Amino acid sequence: MEFVDLRSDTVTQPTPAMREAMAAAPVGDDVYGEDPTINRLQELAAERMGKQAGLFVASGTMGNLTAVLSHCQRGDEVMVGNRSHTFLFEAGGISALGGVHSCQLANQPDGSLRLEDLQAAVRPDDPHDPISRLICLENSHNRCGGTVQSVAYTRRVAEFAHARGLQVHLDGARIFNAAAALGVPAVELVEPVDSVTFCLSKGLCAPVGSVLCGTRDFIARAKRVRKMLGGGMRQAGILAAAGIVALESMTARLAEDHERARRLAEGLASLPGLILDLGMPATNMVFVSLSPVVRLSGEQVLEGLRQRGVLIGDTAERQFRLVLHYWIDDAGVERTIEAFRQILK
Repeated sequence: MEFVDLRSDTVTQPTPAMREAMAAAPVGDDVYGEDPTINRLQELAAERMGKQAGLFVASGTMGNLTAVLSHCQRGDEVMVGNRSHTFLFEAGGISALGGVHSCQLANQPDGSLRLEDLQAAVRPDDPHDPISRLICLENSHNRCGGTVQSVAYTRRVAEFAHARGLQVHLDGARIFNAAAALGVPAVELVEPVDSVTFCLSKGLCAPVGSVLCGTRDFIARAKRVRKMLGGGMRQAGILAAAGIVALESMTARLAEDHERARRLAEGLASLPGLILDLGMPATNMVFVSLSPVVRLSGEQVLEGLRQRGVLIGDTAERQFRLVLHYWIDDAGVERTIEAFRQILK
């Protein structure tokens, strides 16, 4: 059976153009800085982010961990949202591997952190306290429904941070989705922050990798941290080649995924027994819950969909996430709506 796989945009496979570029990519030893394809990807990524330099890393998790360890010393504190990917889904790496303390602040429904909460969290200069060093934002925001942060909001947070001697890192795993949703270039969304990581292997379809961008000095520190984490990947230009195709040809089409997400949301909202948050979807993610009148368990719904050739993810006992991406077409959207309709009869 051929599945409509909506579990995540991480399930995307490389496009034919990516496979061709990977096969033809010139390579060298990247630890020596001699892989021309990786060098080109890093330069292209830095240009797209408006930063001085970039660093190819194995994953978004490695990129975020590398960023935090490059900004912070052991015992420093980073402010993160309590629904952020870094806090929820990165295995506690900043604490386990970096000795960095996290201050978890409540994410607002739109994924933002309130300036009042950030102000209250800044530590005084007291030997009893860890040193407030870094604020981490996320855009688009996964667990808050794929919501997006505006240029104005990010600038306000950065101005707040810099006035207090703090740095700002942006987990921009899906920053190009945020840019497509807001109708602004990605470079404007990341201009105020000190570092940004974005993912090549989600909606952009590359098989592996993320890029961390920042100043040249920051990336020099990050390269040492990447090596420490085992991220010196040698002749990895065959992977970076797919990332170049992703940046050059995949970012401009993300609005198609958003449009299909809207159609999917509208179709699911019309079915009795399903509840969608108002304003859903903001980007390429649809979050849907079972109403109390539905007697099926979440596990039964997942299994019923699987039997009908549709795969989705669950985020709570009776809540699901459906993520649109390059490999989901209009027929896949209709097939998903119909599968839900049959299960909820």
